[in-house]
Amino acid sequence: MTHSIQDLLKKNSDNFHPVVHFNPDLEKLLPLDFTDSNRDLTMEILSDTQQFTDYINDKLALAGAKFGIGGYAEHRTVYSRSPVFDAKYPGQEPRRLHLGTDIWGRHHTPVMAPLGGIVHSFAFNNNFGDYGATIILTHQLEGFVFHTLYGHLSLNDLKNIQEGQRIEKGEVFCEFGIPVDNGHWPPHLHFQVIIDLQGKEGDYPGVCAYAEKDAYLLNCPDPDLLLKMNRYIHP
Repeated sequence: MTHSIQDLLKKNSDNFHPVVHFNPDLEKLLPLDFTDSNRDLTMEILSDTQQFTDYINDKLALAGAKFGIGGYAEHRTVYSRSPVFDAKYPGQEPRRLHLGTDIWGRHHTPVMAPLGGIVHSFAFNNNFGDYGATIILTHQLEGFVFHTLYGHLSLNDLKNIQEGQRIEKGEVFCEFGIPVDNGHWPPHLHFQVIIDLQGKEGDYPGVCAYAEKDAYLLNCPDPDLLLKMNRYIHP
């Protein structure tokens, strides 16, 4: 099933609308490393949202980049900043493997639907380090049903939205939230493709334990099949 959705997304790749406004002829993307190989990203920075925001903004400014891109399937130390990602029981490993793509940029950056769909669910996941304001859309593509999740949004985005509401391809329906709205992160969008929501509403893990990666990566294919941004990344 996962192979078929991947093939379907590749087949339709030219038909998807950009999720954020980006002109590759005039603007740059910067890859951002949140693994333990990034020695500059200290726990002092990670534990303070303003310092973390300054770190991201300085990196983007120095590179002259509009957005930073945080990688899919990246094993990240950054999640040590929040107990949300800690192991639930003694002996278990914490969650550290990223299941989506992050687009880091300015707060209130407009977010558009890559293809038409309906609002499946939404929630304010208001724990430190969580998604904050979150919206999930459901899509049908050639008869195949799948979902896209948008995390770290503005709380205002949830005020006038309804489950079952139609969202058109290219429609602006949310924006990057400020830290008080987005789970206390530097402004960014967590974008994730999900085949089976497993009964969840307004939430789905965006990070898993490394030991669970095979099952989660099967259920959450590479978001760049829709985003098509990795081709424009230049370190």
